[in-house]
Amino acid sequence: MPRRAARRSGDFFNPAHPPYKSVNLNQQLVHDRLQHATRRQFLRDCTTGLGAMFLAGQMGQLGAGAASGLSHDPTAPLAPAAPPLPGKAKRVIFLHMAGAPSQLELFDYKPELEKLNGRPCPEEFLEGKRFAFIQGTPNMLGPLYPFHRAGESGQWISDRLPHFERCIDDACFIKSMQTDQFNHAPAQMMVHTGHQNLGHPSIGSWLTYGLGSENQNLPGFIVLLSGGKNPDAGKSVWGSGFLPSVYQGVQCRSTGEPVLFLDDPAGFNRSIRRRSLDAIGEINQRTYDTFGDPETVTRIAQYEMAFRMQTHASEAFDLKDEPESMHRLYGTEPGKESFANNCLLARRLAERGVRFIQLFDWGWDSHGAAEHEALNGGFVDKCKSIDRAMAALLTDLKQRGLLDETLVVWSGEFGRTPMQENRGGAEMRFIGRDHNPGAFTIWMAGGGVKAGHCHGETDPVGYDAMVDPVPLRDLHATILNLMGFDHRHFSYPFQGLEQKLTGVVPARVVRDVIA
Repeated sequence: MPRRAARRSGDFFNPAHPPYKSVNLNQQLVHDRLQHATRRQFLRDCTTGLGAMFLAGQMGQLGAGAASGLSHDPTAPLAPAAPPLPGKAKRVIFLHMAGAPSQLELFDYKPELEKLNGRPCPEEFLEGKRFAFIQGTPNMLGPLYPFHRAGESGQWISDRLPHFERCIDDACFIKSMQTDQFNHAPAQMMVHTGHQNLGHPSIGSWLTYGLGSENQNLPGFIVLLSGGKNPDAGKSVWGSGFLPSVYQGVQCRSTGEPVLFLDDPAGFNRSIRRRSLDAIGEINQRTYDTFGDPETVTRIAQYEMAFRMQTHASEAFDLKDEPESMHRLYGTEPGKESFANNCLLARRLAERGVRFIQLFDWGWDSHGAAEHEALNGGFVDKCKSIDRAMAALLTDLKQRGLLDETLVVWSGEFGRTPMQENRGGAEMRFIGRDHNPGAFTIWMAGGGVKAGHCHGETDPVGYDAMVDPVPLRDLHATILNLMGFDHRHFSYPFQGLEQKLTGVVPARVVRDVIA
């Protein structure tokens, strides 16, 4: 009898399994359901063994943040929250000079190094040390630019930053910073996540997770880039790691659309967008009710944020609203990507309540392998590109009464060596310095730090931190303290541990820099 004649009610032909044998419909439905079942569903539906383990794990995730005393409404993950301790700062603007500027040409004056200029490096400086490019015996390199004391605080500064010099009494320097990474990408990861490996949240994500944002129409954590390239570590330095993805940084642009594809396409108006989001939200809600994945609720919240951003982001990023006096102060050029534009945007975002504003300026890797990365070449241009703008940012925040509650941090990922780089063991045409994790300088301003203060000291040639060394975990603990958190108790459960920004190695708050 032909196969079609043998077909019974409830059977059907499955062309995916030749030779098209009949399959019972109920059996096929069960098969399809099992095929689409996730491990989460399988474990959830078990009542013993693995299912019990899964249920316990889920309960732990629902209580995520309990160890920190935090609770989050999954439908409003960025709702503002009070810190557990009295904080001195409400927001952070972090200025990262990607590539690591030379502290020995900017802030850390070493007369002894000046005397040793051109002499072969002492052997004790080389024994047991690892370098990115130095080979053999390099020559010592004194500071290329003249230093002088400035301001009432008498801080040392070179002639490369004349505008910033006028604000030097607002800054608090740490000249004894240290890291254990000497390559750019892992060192940048250390600065922003506390770990050299991928998968950990950035400090901006931690603070947005802990405090939410004062503005529900903009992301709580915004990233702005200049210099033409991303940092070496890529987007991981503003990633959320194991925290919910809503807390990751949102990269915005200072030209064109603030966020790519934020505007509606032609013929797609706000009403249509609203109806489409409602439909997508209903589907996502059903998915959440079925699977219980908190990332689904996060997705709903992010869609709604994007809808609100279509109106509010364009307004916040429109530098044309600023008076000409502001453009002169910052040295901005509306319509172009620049550090100056990003500094002005940072102020606009700060006054609109964005919690964490991260600026990356690429191009500070002064090895001397080419003119654009030489201390006597591209370094000079980089200094000019940031000097006026970062001074204007401090001045502008102070005039608006925002500096006291805004912590501004300026940093690279490590320092530079007191020896001149001799790539391949040969003398180089341009002047540069190699990577130095043993000592670098950062400065902070506002947000409860001591103005006009200097903490720590390096050795006579600026090679290693000698007095009051500050590892990055201590800097992180200090920033958390200024924002109202005890780093020992600010945690998130992941992989069976209460994970912290400062990791498992004991960290300390640098009390000496806090006002």
